[in-house]
Amino acid sequence: MDVDAIVIGSGQAGVPLATRLATSGRHTVLAERSRLGGTCINYGCTPTKTMVASARAAHVARTAGRLGVHAEPVRIDLRAIVARKDAMVQRWREGVEHRLAAAGERLRVVNGHARFKGEREIEVAGARYRGEVVVINTGVRPAPPEVEGLAALPWLDNRRIMELTALPGHLIVLGGGYIGCEFAQMFRRFGSPVTIIQRGPHLLDREDPEVSEALEDVFRGEGIELLLGAGVRRASAQERDLAIVLEDGRKIAGSHILAAVGRRPNTDDLGCERGNVALDAKGFVRVDDQYRTSAKGVYAVGDVTGGPQFTHTSWDDHRILFDLLAGRPARSRSGRVIPSVVFTDPQVARVGLTEREAKARGLRHEVAQMPFASIARAIETDETAGILKLIVDPDNERILGASIVGAEGGELIHAFAALMQAGATARSIVDVEIAHPTFAEGLQSVAMRLPRYAL
Repeated sequence: MDVDAIVIGSGQAGVPLATRLATSGRHTVLAERSRLGGTCINYGCTPTKTMVASARAAHVARTAGRLGVHAEPVRIDLRAIVARKDAMVQRWREGVEHRLAAAGERLRVVNGHARFKGEREIEVAGARYRGEVVVINTGVRPAPPEVEGLAALPWLDNRRIMELTALPGHLIVLGGGYIGCEFAQMFRRFGSPVTIIQRGPHLLDREDPEVSEALEDVFRGEGIELLLGAGVRRASAQERDLAIVLEDGRKIAGSHILAAVGRRPNTDDLGCERGNVALDAKGFVRVDDQYRTSAKGVYAVGDVTGGPQFTHTSWDDHRILFDLLAGRPARSRSGRVIPSVVFTDPQVARVGLTEREAKARGLRHEVAQMPFASIARAIETDETAGILKLIVDPDNERILGASIVGAEGGELIHAFAALMQAGATARSIVDVEIAHPTFAEGLQSVAMRLPRYAL
């Protein structure tokens, strides 16, 4: 069957793109082999942040004595937490279903595993479709860790760990990135002993060291054991526990192992070679600045392209690509201002370059930083953990990057993101009048630590 457009995958780029193509008059097929909504709704943002909220509630209740409020001993009902998470996932999934239904008869949703059978031709659920345009939005999945002996053990990934209904006796987390840090703190706050094993010298090792260290201090303060700079030699089963043996010979025993060591693209069973769609060495789809693949009329968006693996980036991909397909002026894929947030507590947020990246690129830059504890609101709420860091081009005063570790850091970072998007200077945050007492005052305060803005 010939159609105007085929979208493979119903993630955060695929759903809005398919619905907009259909409502603009194009006969569109949306193919999804698993659950509508992609990783974000089913296994990523929605369920994890729902459970993070429960973990924070437990932590606030336990530590409320510091504010003169004394709660009864906190009891964790993991079954209820998981049930709430499942209900939230179902709610958002139904929202996707309603949105697709509202797109009308020009959109056909097909449940099944789509594979290329030729150029711009796929087979799914026993039928073949050929599209004028094909868009790949198949996403990524957890990469199995290359640890001797682990494949034979019942290790957890980010999906399976959210299905537990009994707390781990001791959770071992392999990997100190976004996923590892969020789950480590979550289960520690639920009451499980937790150990993080990280090969690099720091958690979140793409950040500047002082940013990582601010989070590490919090984790240690909550009783999370951090084994940094530790390589894993092998995994094995003991009488009652699982064990990780490190390269230096140390043995770490635990009841559960969470592997959070990376993601791999869902392209190995997509038939890309038949569609003449080129992949890179890691299996990600090669695209240019307009999302075009090596095959004419075939595009790719979202995590499968190997770019920043964020829901908001995938959603923005769909906006740019839709404008390109409609023949409108459009932004490019590269050069965007992309914020990131790790939903630990405190949150770790960044936009733009780290100081390390600025140095590596040979960019002239000035740096200002201050502890989050210097903000009046942080002191008053006893949310003092963290740091603010700002990197500015000394020649034009534009912001090169900003990092925030602190309460509501994920909200605060967008002030800097908006200034960067607008091409404004750091002077804008210095001159704005900010309400007192708010966490946002810290943004102005850190900018005023640059010598040019000091009072």
